[in-house]
Amino acid sequence: MFLCGQLGGMKNTISNFILSITISLVLFQCANRGTAEGGPKDESPPKITKEEPANFSTNFKANEIRIYFDEYIKFKNLQKQLVVSPPMDPTPEITPLSAASKYITIKIYDTLQPNTTYAINFGESIIDNNEGNPFPFYKYVFSTGSYIDSLSVKGLVIEAFERETPESVSVLLHEVDSTYTDSIVFKQKPKYIGITDSLSEFSIDNIKAGSYLLTALKEENTNYIYQPKDDKFGYRSQFVTVPSDTAYVLKLFNQDPEFKFTRARQLAESRIGFAYEGIPDSLSVKLLSDVPDDFLSTTSKEFEKDTLNFWMNPKLDIDSLRFQVTYFSTKDTVTVRMKKMEKDSLTLKTVNSTLKPGDDMLLRSSIPLASVDMSKTSIIDKDSIAIESQFSIDENNRTLAKLNFDLTENNNYDITLFPGALKDFYGTENDTLRLRAGTKLLSDYGNIRVSLRNAKYPIILQFVTTNGDIKEEKIVRAQGPVDFINIDPGKYFLRAIFDTNDNGKYDSGNFLKKIQPERVSYAEELVEVRAFWEEFTEFILED
Repeated sequence: MFLCGQLGGMKNTISNFILSITISLVLFQCANRGTAEGGPKDESPPKITKEEPANFSTNFKANEIRIYFDEYIKFKNLQKQLVVSPPMDPTPEITPLSAASKYITIKIYDTLQPNTTYAINFGESIIDNNEGNPFPFYKYVFSTGSYIDSLSVKGLVIEAFERETPESVSVLLHEVDSTYTDSIVFKQKPKYIGITDSLSEFSIDNIKAGSYLLTALKEENTNYIYQPKDDKFGYRSQFVTVPSDTAYVLKLFNQDPEFKFTRARQLAESRIGFAYEGIPDSLSVKLLSDVPDDFLSTTSKEFEKDTLNFWMNPKLDIDSLRFQVTYFSTKDTVTVRMKKMEKDSLTLKTVNSTLKPGDDMLLRSSIPLASVDMSKTSIIDKDSIAIESQFSIDENNRTLAKLNFDLTENNNYDITLFPGALKDFYGTENDTLRLRAGTKLLSDYGNIRVSLRNAKYPIILQFVTTNGDIKEEKIVRAQGPVDFINIDPGKYFLRAIFDTNDNGKYDSGNFLKKIQPERVSYAEELVEVRAFWEEFTEFILED
């Protein structure tokens, strides 16, 4: 009986367990059928049910607008996507910014211009609260006059120098009337505003007929006022007459800073620094104070700093020094107060230690160099063979010394500069300096021949890394293949700069001087340079 009772209890327990499992599976399957998918996902954007006043209203006099939706909505990146054209000052207040709502309120505080069409573009910032489906490119338009302006200006914005064009570039129209001057872009917001789409195309709509200055502006803090130090800018050289069927192309550029002398101050016992902004080609300095007959001076550009150094020898025991600073046609007289300071000490740094055939080994000096002595230089290769060398100072930059010697592949060089190998402006000689340099196997490099089509010479042809660094560069002045030898393996973009003024460098644009940036062209595909390999590529430049 006890055993049977146990068996009976076990059977009941097993039966109950199986029943529980079965019920759970059924419920799980039912739940799966009913809730796993939750029905079709809502992919529909919210719908507008009412606009007060109505969209595209004329003779508009309201100071508040309400747009109602069929479901709860919210904003996503409103500040980045909202464009009000013409701009209002102060900007409209749009609510709610953080909470979900079934309507949007737009409060207008600006005094609106008469007979003007306004457009409030939301981009894709309006989304439904549940799934985040955007209401695509909603625009509320109204006119303070009796009709809606319906003309437009369209086109494309491209980067003048870099390969990629920035996203969301503002495109501006300033009206050309009796009050127009070129300085308007630095002082006044535009009449109309558009913004580029994902393809860098733009369309400025709901504008009236007239003559306009067309510009493009990429700025960190959006205020539609051009600040050359911070912003990228592009402009059309001729005014735009609306209506127009032309698709305009604007090239964005960083304007080179205008040269400006900023200050002069003592930096060391016998060194004065003249700080500046821009390119210092036109800057020169002359000491006006009385000096002894044996006085010497020289200048040098400080490495990686916007400073021109004025070096003096011997030390002058004087309270102040007067200088004449000349740049372009401007002459300034400045006084520098002198005080007790440490004197500069000679230090030397290697610029390059991995060398290719034809390279010089470069040394950068902290003080301009006066002379070199080749007899106090020793170069020994990995086989302990002494190598003859030539030692010189760069005449265009006397803080740079060049050591030239025959290089062979896959070699190492021990270089010793004995005391007196270098002497600086103050007559100080170097201490013993030991350096190392080396070469790789020639088979570690690749060679490539480039054929140019549609070229207008001279052209600056560059190999640019994916990070934007210039790896190789040649100035090409005539038709024919261009050979690049011993290039480090890797993938590069080919870039061609049309060097219109033949100065050996890229020149950016300048709005006030009415200068457009020099033309730049990129190859469509990356060029791969492989070790121990010779390549040929054709570079078709854009017409």
